[in-house]
Amino acid sequence: MPRPVTSNRAETRWIIRIIPFFLVGVCGFATYVIIPHLSVNYLYRQKHKTGAAITFIVLYFLFFILAFAAYLRTFLTCQFNPGLVPLSAERQAIQKKHKRKPSRRGRDVEAQPWVPPDSNPDSPGLEAFYSRDVFVCELDGRPKWCSDCRAWKPDRAHHSSELDRCIRKMDHLCPWVGGVVSETSFNFFSQFTFYASLFCATCIAASAYSLRLQLDEDRPLDGRIVASLVLASIFALFTISMTLTSVRFITTNITNIDMLRKNQTFRLAVRIHQNTAPTNRYETITYPLSLLPPSEQSSSSTHRLRGAPMGTLGPVSPRDEQAKRTFAILATEPGENPWNVGIWKNCTSVMGHSVLAWLLPIWHSPCCNHDSMESDYEFGPIVEKLKKRYGITEAGNTASDGIEMRST
Repeated sequence: MPRPVTSNRAETRWIIRIIPFFLVGVCGFATYVIIPHLSVNYLYRQKHKTGAAITFIVLYFLFFILAFAAYLRTFLTCQFNPGLVPLSAERQAIQKKHKRKPSRRGRDVEAQPWVPPDSNPDSPGLEAFYSRDVFVCELDGRPKWCSDCRAWKPDRAHHSSELDRCIRKMDHLCPWVGGVVSETSFNFFSQFTFYASLFCATCIAASAYSLRLQLDEDRPLDGRIVASLVLASIFALFTISMTLTSVRFITTNITNIDMLRKNQTFRLAVRIHQNTAPTNRYETITYPLSLLPPSEQSSSSTHRLRGAPMGTLGPVSPRDEQAKRTFAILATEPGENPWNVGIWKNCTSVMGHSVLAWLLPIWHSPCCNHDSMESDYEFGPIVEKLKKRYGITEAGNTASDGIEMRST
């Protein structure tokens, strides 16, 4: 069984340990007030409102069970499968070395100095990017690099300072559910906030209904009912706002990280035909990369003409020569979301393709599947818009041709 993933900050770890006990106490109090105190003793026995009592009992346990199941699924997923990007061999060696040393509180900045991107053309993990047709890249056409993990960052991955690891499609750190919410748990988290909202609404309805009946009888206010109404209203405000936020993120295919960078621009490496004529409108890069002699590296980087292919100088093996792939480096406008594939497809990429997947916390999101050879995540119409914007014709687009093999 995999070990749970824990934060490197002591305060976060303690909050995560305490919150479940707090939630058990709140739910225990709510159960006592709504079920035996209000539904059974007051509504059923005193007021003889059998229908109302049964309705509140059924709705209470229905939404409680669904909310609890979604919470448990979210908590376990955040603990044991938060969507970590595998570490490089270098980072694994560093971790083993640090484990043998006395641990310090927090993160040792000096132990993790900034490391430039790996300049090795055969850098581990690099082929996983250029074997696809589109990926997010830097200005030079190489994928994004994580200095802390010593590895190339997959599309939409973000380095969590809490876990000191890169996480796929990270949304936010939520101590309430035990860790980082990401692509592996966001659908469960959304289901939890939705059912928790309905659970709170049931508690509010039962408390408000009973309180109204007592006021009509000129009875003194019941402190337990008032406390239940106040607690349910506070939690309802929180859960409803989180539900609405989740719905917005799902329908637009964004995350909290994207919201914090809503005006960012993306650079996409889009595969084009090997024989596409050079142009000044965009730069290109050809994979597999080749290593330049040291005497030529500095001069080539400063005198390379815009539009000339990068990563093509130096000796290339016959095998690599046959499997070359050229990519155009295209930049989006600020605020453009490359992964917006339409409301319905955005929803199904997170929630799944069946009614049961939407309602029950059973299956992971379809977007957790990264087997596609087109891209890590499905791109929206923005890719075709970029091609037209930069003058790349359909005739030169070979995205569906597979690896371009050429005879020598």
